[in-house]
Amino acid sequence: MNDERTELYADPDIPFSEKILALLHKLRNPPAFQQEESSPLHIRLSEQWQQSGVNFAASTGKLESRYHEARRQLMNCIVPTAGLGPILHEGGVYFGCWLESTGTINAEVLARFLPEVAENTYRSFAAFQREDGLLPYKITADGPSYRQIQLVTPLARSVWNYSRLHEAETAADTSDFLPAMYEAMRRYDRWIGQYRDTRGTGCVEAFGTFDTGHDLSPRFWHVPDVPYRGDATACDPHSPLLPFLAPDLTANIFCQRTYLSKISERLDDTVTSQDWLRMAEQSLDSLYRYCFDEEDRFFYDRDRQDQRVRIQSDVLLRVLACEVGDGEFFAESLRRYLLNTSKFFAKYPLTSIAMDDPRFDPFNHYNSWSGATNFLTVLRTPHAFEHHQRHVELSWVLHPTLSAFARSDRFAQCVSPWTGEMGFTEQYSPSILALLDIVERLCGILPRPDGTLWMTGLLPSAGDHGEEITGDTAYSRTVDGIHYELINTPDRCFIYQNGKPHLSFPYGLRIVTDRAGHMQACIGMSVQTVRGIVRYGDQEWEVVVKGNELQAYEPQKQIFRTVSDPGIVYPSSN
Repeated sequence: MNDERTELYADPDIPFSEKILALLHKLRNPPAFQQEESSPLHIRLSEQWQQSGVNFAASTGKLESRYHEARRQLMNCIVPTAGLGPILHEGGVYFGCWLESTGTINAEVLARFLPEVAENTYRSFAAFQREDGLLPYKITADGPSYRQIQLVTPLARSVWNYSRLHEAETAADTSDFLPAMYEAMRRYDRWIGQYRDTRGTGCVEAFGTFDTGHDLSPRFWHVPDVPYRGDATACDPHSPLLPFLAPDLTANIFCQRTYLSKISERLDDTVTSQDWLRMAEQSLDSLYRYCFDEEDRFFYDRDRQDQRVRIQSDVLLRVLACEVGDGEFFAESLRRYLLNTSKFFAKYPLTSIAMDDPRFDPFNHYNSWSGATNFLTVLRTPHAFEHHQRHVELSWVLHPTLSAFARSDRFAQCVSPWTGEMGFTEQYSPSILALLDIVERLCGILPRPDGTLWMTGLLPSAGDHGEEITGDTAYSRTVDGIHYELINTPDRCFIYQNGKPHLSFPYGLRIVTDRAGHMQACIGMSVQTVRGIVRYGDQEWEVVVKGNELQAYEPQKQIFRTVSDPGIVYPSSN
């Protein structure tokens, strides 16, 4: 025990603490992982998880037990399907894998924990591509379904991020993953252009509610749920409203083409890469020409009568998550909508319909996108915010969700925006993955597609009745054979590398390193300016970092230098 104390606390700024040592011991000795069914698949998945080195521990509160329950239930959402081997299922009442969610954003998060399952999930959609180029909107035990398109998160972005995160495993000279997925998405893009632009606008058209997955949303009142006669190429000729020029579908294809350009270039086809960028620009032009309202600064559907469907919904967030708009527009969207407590910034954000709309329905006990906060929205939110370096504002969205998870008894599809009460269904993989993602994003070690690691020094907020949900926290992850541990306390945070003190920094910062642990930058994660000492190796620096400010570390000069400082957008109520 004395040897362990000496090893752990050689860092000069840590007085020995029984509490911190106990937390680190807890992290290194996790509870035995028990699955209801000890099948060969679950045993293999558990072994793969252990290879990631990921674990989470807390000194007090309920969140730790919910975290371990999330991990256990996630394994039940991974199912051999239609002869493809194990792929991720939506879970709950949804027995299958959906392109809008499970096959994209869910798998994108899962790739940080169980990459083999994530890759198999992506490949399953290419494997079942129809001869005319249409990808299935879902895959179940009965096989693929093609009734609708159901798009939200761009598949190409998820595929690209997976290939960057696992570069060695997906290199073109060792794997056919990128070439196979690229060819499938190229053919799918051609299908979309052929069948979903009947009005010749360059926008992507919705032929029914389920094309966007917006079940029960007033956005689609008085239109059919599915395309005409269950044919994804056909729009109901008797509808006075359809087809819609859909901003979220159009933004999806804009983003899809942008990332197809990246993939094409990586596959050494620079000519085609430029073609994709030109096509992406055409999609973006159509999005703004037909779907953007200059006065409201919002994106709306345009119906068959060329009228805007003025429903303010999470369509805005979907478009922003497709990397539409610059930093100034995103900040404006935060002020007017996403952080506005009259619009989407509920106590448990973000709602699926603006709260000041008379059609807003907060009830969450059925599959609804008419008001309740959906965990798919929570899962999709970080990319939109982080794309514009809005880390502090994102934390205000995620902290209440963690509080709701800590009080919950199941992983539902949606949560009450008023009370945080869990709603429809259970063992729902987007909800499960949202918990795993938020913990890693706020107080864990998150590997990024750009080859960096985010080590974030925050603690979950005791926002609900002042109830402490974690106390101090500890998180671990193994990257390229190097084992990292992060200990967060309200004053200071400590990183260990292969069991030895590596780096320490003030609470409220995010430290950015490469995968080998070399410090590259720090980011302010608090509304309060962070002041304190960063210690790295035998060096130390006094830093002053404002919220959202990015300071790069320059090892040659041994200094931190401000790279960007976008300021903070504060919540509003008007």
